[in-house]
This record gives sequence, structure tokens and C-alpha cells, in this order.
Amino acid sequence: ELFTVSKDKSVHVLTVEEGRLETRFPKAHGSALNCVLPIDNHIFATGDDGGALKVWDLRKGDAILEARQQEEYISAMAVDGNGKILLTASGDGTLGVFNVKRRRFELLSEPQNGDLTSVVLLKRGKKVACGSSEGTIYLFNWDGFGAASDRFALRAESVDCMVPITDSIVCVGSLDGVIRAVNVLPNRVLGCVGQHLGEPIEQLAVAPGGQLLASCAHDQKVKFWDVSALRGLVVDDYRKKKKKGGPLRALSSKAAGSGEDFF
Repeated sequence: ELFTVSKDKSVHVLTVEEGRLETRFPKAHGSALNCVLPIDNHIFATGDDGGALKVWDLRKGDAILEARQQEEYISAMAVDGNGKILLTASGDGTLGVFNVKRRRFELLSEPQNGDLTSVVLLKRGKKVACGSSEGTIYLFNWDGFGAASDRFALRAESVDCMVPITDSIVCVGSLDGVIRAVNVLPNRVLGCVGQHLGEPIEQLAVAPGGQLLASCAHDQKVKFWDVSALRGLVVDDYRKKKKKGGPLRALSSKAAGSGEDFF
């Protein structure tokens, strides 16, 4: 099944094989919808431009949790392995924590600098990383969402989207069109996985199996990058001295410029 949300405030659930519309919620929210996250076979969450979150149950055909705790748009969502705790990143710089099982709001983090644009779970669910429009990654402990435990400023204009490759390594898309591989704790920029030259990266996704990373940007292209080498990288705590401001190390063969080749 494919879940889509749109500016007209509707949610559609389609079958992938036939493209048939299975379920439609025409006026799901009061504002334009911005993100959707399937939680299990029946439950999914949606966030809108006004900071409202809804959790839906397809068996009931209605929302089982509605909340508006954040002031700005919901940019991204993540859920733990048990489908119990839902995290929402917002344009107001806060991370929201909701309990899906108990259908309630838990807490809001302190506002960080800039919009929070992405949220991923790392270190076997013990750490949460949030990207920001200021180019900083904020880290939270799983049991301490009130305040960030660590922050890591990348030499990037922004962190627009983020996807985990391993328990410690994330790929980060930015306004400058560069996809960086970043290790979290110890915090290092490992290098450049690929780029859409000068075009802001809109979204990143990892294929099942973790071998390929897909990226789409404002150049209206979807590009695929081989990230299998990242799984074998060991990042030492010892930081080697290097020249500041040097070029990023290329981590895939097509990183320099992909031309017209689809892959």
C-alpha cells in the first residue's frame, strides 16, 4: 500500500500493484498536509502545516489521536521499533513526543536554532538525531527529550533531510545539493556520497537491504548511489588532523558528476 498526503488536505491509500484507490480521507486536516508515516498494518500518522498531528486507524476509518502542540509545520516523523512512541520534528524548532498506545501527548523539547527538518533513530534506538535548517544535527537521549544532549554543526547550508544507513551513520541532504555521509558519536563528516549539482536535495530513501540510496532534488531527477561501502566503515575516536575547508572525500564512484546516466 502507498500512502499519500497533499496540499488539498486529503489522505489517499492506494494499492501499489494496481494503483487502485482503497481509502480516502478528503478533509483529513484543517491545513495543508506535509508528511505521513505508516506505523503498522492499520495505523498511520499525518502532520500538517499548522503543527497538527493525527494518528489514524484504518479499521475504524477515523483518527484515534489528535493533537496540536507545535506552532509550525510538522516536517518529519519517526516511531520506535514497538510502534509506541511517535516523534515529530517541527518548523518551530521543537521535537514532539507522543504515546501512540496510550493516545496522548507526552512532552515537547526546548526549541533549537532553526527549523527542525528531519528526525531519525540511531544507536539501536537509544539516540535520536534531528536535522535543522541551520546545518546542525541535534542529538537527544531516548529517555531525555527535554533538551539536546549534543549538537554537531556540519559545514553545510542546511540539513533538509536525513536517512540512517547503519546504527551510527546517516546520509544528509542539503540546500547545496551535496549528500554527505555523517557518523554520529563520534561526530564526523565522512565524505560525499553524491550530489545534484547546485540543486537542493528534497528527499532521501534507502532501498531494502541498505545497498542503494535514492535521492531526488530540484533538478527533477531521481539518482541512485551505492552506499554499501558505508557499512564497513569504522570511525575511530581519534581525530586525525586535516586541512580545514578541504574538499569532501568521495564515497561513491558517481559522486563527482553523474551526467545523464540514470544510475
